[in-house]
Amino acid sequence: MSHEESSQAPLVTHLVELRNRLLKSVFIILLIFAGLYSFANELYLFVSEPLRALLPEGSSLIATEVASPFMAPLKLTFALAVLVAVPYILYQAWSFIAPALYREEKTVAIPLLISSVLLFYCGISFAYFVVLPLIFGFFTSVGPGEVTVMTDINNYLDFVLKLFFAFGVTFEIPVATYLLIKAGVTTVKNLSKKRPYVFLGCFVVGMLITPPDIFSQTLLAIPMWLLFELGLLAGRTVKQEDEEDEDETEASQA
Repeated sequence: MSHEESSQAPLVTHLVELRNRLLKSVFIILLIFAGLYSFANELYLFVSEPLRALLPEGSSLIATEVASPFMAPLKLTFALAVLVAVPYILYQAWSFIAPALYREEKTVAIPLLISSVLLFYCGISFAYFVVLPLIFGFFTSVGPGEVTVMTDINNYLDFVLKLFFAFGVTFEIPVATYLLIKAGVTTVKNLSKKRPYVFLGCFVVGMLITPPDIFSQTLLAIPMWLLFELGLLAGRTVKQEDEEDEDETEASQA
């Protein structure tokens, strides 16, 4: 076997392994989807409950397209199947990259993966149980009394899924902050100095995502700021580790 062929062999092996892990992830998603599909309508009723509970008497969700009664629950079920499969997908990704990591990197990566999944789910739960009732309570109360609220089920689903994704990503702030500090891009001291700008930025983001009232804006901005502070708190462990390494280096040189 030539040198070129021997260098290509590991690449082919990695590509085959990557393909197999992607296929496993797709299979799990389809398996979960098949198990949830029989409950598609019930799942849609559950997701739409924050709006339906606040609709005025005589109002309801409607389907403006012929295929919407079928496609909306189908799309929701598939999205939920992907969300449920996220831990398994991350496990497959971890199994693929873990052999190339050092022991110290593995020690840090595993808690980060677990916390990322939990925080993402917490963000979705926060959006469903807290944010959606506030948003829909505002939207359904500001319209003219003579206008009947009739929301399309497909448009509602698109709005809710985008909100779920936005809050799920927002709740990753502690992990992102910790990774920035761990990678040496910034330090806890520098981020602490920029705390006023971060606090203001949280309110700007809250203003853009939530309805134009100070209550719901604050309800998003305060958790975002607290999550940032949580990331700083975790980042202080990195600083302590660096200081210990410096002390050990100075001791060995002495």
